[in-house]
Amino acid sequence: MTTDIIEVNNFIVLIEQSNSDKEFVQQCEIDGDAVGFAFYGSGNVELEIKHNDQTKYLTNTTGLAISFFGNQKVSFSHKIAPEKPLQSISIFAKLKTLQTLPKEEREIFEKQLPELVNPSANFVKGPTLFMTLEMQLAVQKIFNTTYSGNTRLLFLKSQVNELLAHYFALLSTEKKTDLTEKDKEKLFQAKDIVSTNYSKPPTITELSKLIGLNSSKLKKNFKELFGIPVYKYIHEERLNKAYELLCNSEKTVQETAWEVGYESLSSFSNAFQKKFGSRPNEVKKQFFSNKS
Repeated sequence: MTTDIIEVNNFIVLIEQSNSDKEFVQQCEIDGDAVGFAFYGSGNVELEIKHNDQTKYLTNTTGLAISFFGNQKVSFSHKIAPEKPLQSISIFAKLKTLQTLPKEEREIFEKQLPELVNPSANFVKGPTLFMTLEMQLAVQKIFNTTYSGNTRLLFLKSQVNELLAHYFALLSTEKKTDLTEKDKEKLFQAKDIVSTNYSKPPTITELSKLIGLNSSKLKKNFKELFGIPVYKYIHEERLNKAYELLCNSEKTVQETAWEVGYESLSSFSNAFQKKFGSRPNEVKKQFFSNKS
């Protein structure tokens, strides 16, 4: 487990990643009253929260953004699933720090997260949202950056601010759904299946059988819950993985295209440029020039 700690506007930010073939448990506590956010770029984590002789469990997976209030009377235990690389961004803001923010920024917290800014218990769970593609890309950029020194710190600060801005924007436009908790569990299972098998994903019919939800309900409810159609999500997962491979492996552009399920190099290159604004060979060249 590696943790990078930075400070942004008096907020403490933990950039954590782990890749182990065994289950990994990490204990942590909060120093004082604080509002926290966590953005999961990848991995599966079971969060155990203990306070006042109570124990709560939250299961967090790739693509989730959570918020909560906690204080020094709360203990957290992260159980990280094996063989599923974890990448997470955690942001902590003490309540007294929020009071020193400019009025406009302070009002965002007070209006959108009143239950966390004015907590009624030692631990209060806030909204849990599925990250937009812009948020997922911001997380990915944090882990893939090749900048160093002060330039890296400046870049990380900009991405953290972007994540928070996207979170509050998403929270303000969140639509209430009529989905049952059971249906939501099935949809998250579907998302996990296609995230794991993005290069050769199951068909809608196959996926619906795997999770026990009929095809029309799967398509409709997946888009309703996650804000994106199933195959659009797979498309984005392929390109996100391609970006990661280009920056962190020795694979060529052609090998990367094959790895993420593209048979046509031109189709891959065009889709990649449309999403990231650069051709894959440009990203590859930039990564190795920065590395050298």
